[in-house]
Amino acid sequence: MPSGRRKHVPMRTCAGCREVTGKRQMVRIVRTPNGIEIDETGKKAGRGMYLHRDPQCWEKGIKGAVARALRTELTEADRKLLKDFLETLTNETESGEG
Repeated sequence: MPSGRRKHVPMRTCAGCREVTGKRQMVRIVRTPNGIEIDETGKKAGRGMYLHRDPQCWEKGIKGAVARALRTELTEADRKLLKDFLETLTNETESGEG
């Protein structure tokens, strides 16, 4: 029997597809006083939510899941930020990196 303890893996729910996955496999979006931000580190202060790195989850998020999860109205700047990040995800999937 192994003597070490199993490392705890934090689990989070994707706001797009509602699937529970390991936190590190998703992207955190956080609401700040300046609007929403993509939180690559997962450590920024503010109300956060998670989406998979799947373009379909991001499309659902932009349609309303992000606003609901963060309890805010998305501004045009917020939508542009999300769409720009979605473009990077789409490019990763097309090139076979993601």
